Amino acid sequence: MAKSKNHTNHNQNKKAHKNGIKKPKSNRTRSLKGIDAKFRRNARFALAGSNKARLEQKAES
Repeated sequence: MAKSKNHTNHNQNKKAHKNGIKKPKSNRTRSLKGIDAKFRRNARFALAGSNKARLEQKAES
């Protein structure tokens, strides 16, 4: 009896390149979709504070 094939990578590279291998998208800011209004409002203020602190730190160095 012949051995069964355990694995093959045939055609996988062609399939991957058919639509192009793309770099993962880098999300600079977190999506606020699907987050309740109270949290979204707080997140907006927190983000502003974080950016302010980052700018101050950059100015120091």
